[in-house]
Amino acid sequence: MELKTYRETFLIRTCDCDFMGEWRPSGILTAMQEIAGMHSQLLGCGREALMRNNLVWVLTRSEVRMQKYPRVGDTVTLETFPMPIRRWFFPRYYLFCDQNGETLGCAATLWALMDFKERKMAPPGDVAKSLPDNSDLQPPMGMPGAAEIPDNGEETVIGRLPAYFDLDVNLHVNNARYADWACDALGVDLMREHRLESMRINYEAEIRPDKEMELHLIRRDEKFYLSGVHEGVRHFEMDGVLEKR
Repeated sequence: MELKTYRETFLIRTCDCDFMGEWRPSGILTAMQEIAGMHSQLLGCGREALMRNNLVWVLTRSEVRMQKYPRVGDTVTLETFPMPIRRWFFPRYYLFCDQNGETLGCAATLWALMDFKERKMAPPGDVAKSLPDNSDLQPPMGMPGAAEIPDNGEETVIGRLPAYFDLDVNLHVNNARYADWACDALGVDLMREHRLESMRINYEAEIRPDKEMELHLIRRDEKFYLSGVHEGVRHFEMDGVLEKR
C-alpha cells in the first residue's frame, strides 16, 4: 500500500505549551519532526534504515503559518506528505486541524540527507525511490522562503552557548530549539502579549555543542529577524511576524 500521506491526532499537553497555555512554536516544530520521522519509517527511509548507510535526515528550511493556536487540552490532527524532490532537497508539507476539522495552520519544509560521519550533504540516491508519487497533491502553501531583515529595525546582540537540552541524536542543536531561542530573545514581556503568526527558519550550518553563538535580533513593529553567528560564519537565520494574543 502506498502511503501518500500520514496523519496523527494527539492531545496538546501542558509540556507542549508556553506560559500562556498556547502551543509553543518549538512544540509545533517538534510535532512536525516526529510525524515526518514516523512517515519516513513507514516508507522504509526512517532513521534506522538510513543509518545503515551512515545517513540522517536534516532540515534546511522550514516555514510555519498559524491561523489559530490550540491550547492545553485541545485535540489536533496533523497531516503530512512529501512532494517530488528538487535536486538534493526533499519538500514536505503539513496541515494542522482542530477536532472539528477546521484549519489551524500549515507548514512547509525542505529536507536533505547528511552523511553522519563526514557531516556533509549526501545525494538523494535510492532514498528518493522510497517516496510516493505525490505529484497529484496540492500543497497548502508555497516552498519555504528566505528570511528577511526588517527595514530600519533595532538590533540586539545576545550570546548563546548550546546546552544539553538543545542537542538531539544527530549531535547538533535540534531544529525546534531555534524557535525557543527566538522567543527567548524576544523576551517574556513581549511574548506575554504576542504570539508568532508565522516563522521561517533557514538552517545554513549545523550548530555543534562547542560553538558559542552570537545571536543578532533585529525587530521593527510586528516583524523580527534572528541570526546566529560563530566566528564570523552565519549558521542560521530566522524571521517572523508577531500578532496580538
